[in-house]
Amino acid sequence: MKTVIVIPVRYASSRFPGKPLISIGGSPLIQQIWKRARESRLAERLIVATDDERIREVAASFGADVIMTEGEFRTGTDRLAWVAERVVADAYLNLQGDELVQDSQILDDLIAQFKAAQPLMMGTLKRAASSPDESKNPNVVKVVTDREGYALYFSRSPIPFHRDPAATPGVGEAPFYKHLGIYIYRRDLLQQFTRLPTGSLEEHEKLEQLRALENGIRIKVWETSQDSLRIDTPEDVKAAERFLTNTGPGQVPRGVPRGVQ
Repeated sequence: MKTVIVIPVRYASSRFPGKPLISIGGSPLIQQIWKRARESRLAERLIVATDDERIREVAASFGADVIMTEGEFRTGTDRLAWVAERVVADAYLNLQGDELVQDSQILDDLIAQFKAAQPLMMGTLKRAASSPDESKNPNVVKVVTDREGYALYFSRSPIPFHRDPAATPGVGEAPFYKHLGIYIYRRDLLQQFTRLPTGSLEEHEKLEQLRALENGIRIKVWETSQDSLRIDTPEDVKAAERFLTNTGPGQVPRGVPRGVQ
């Protein structure tokens, strides 16, 4: 299965304009994300997809393979779908341009699981929330799944809601699951996805994956012990600096894919 990693990235952001080029750990954010992705052993190509000349120039300076996209895109997935029309592969891994992964192995774990679980069309990752603050933070997306690991819903609100945690022993300790902003798709699914209208759930939550659920597309969600950090606001930069001091490319030994269950 030929797989391409695409990092869709734009300069404009209502909450944090120019964040792909903000310095984190001594390098632009986009470079920190690219450095981890380039360590993938299962992807045949790594592409930075942008429509901004400033990002293209910076990405090219550190050796990235850059594709300049054309047109307006609702989401990063729609930008990725534009790339998929021009770069043929079986699967495309979407690593968002503001998503710092703990270790690049998480990307190969997702690729391996997706490859083994044919004929899935779309997959992603979750991990147990590490603190009550994560479950309450609207910038941390939560997910609930069915018994087979398919997504039921994604939300910025804490889900599931624990109406009466004291009524049943142990219910109060049930974990919230944080959704990691990493997706993998079949090419056919991307072509379908970008033609779908924006639904009311996607519009309200500002979560592109809800477009898939609203249209009956199943999303397989695997649990991982690894983490990622989403940079949404200027306040997240300090958290990212701390994140980088404890993680980094090559820090976790390579070998048999692990971490995804």
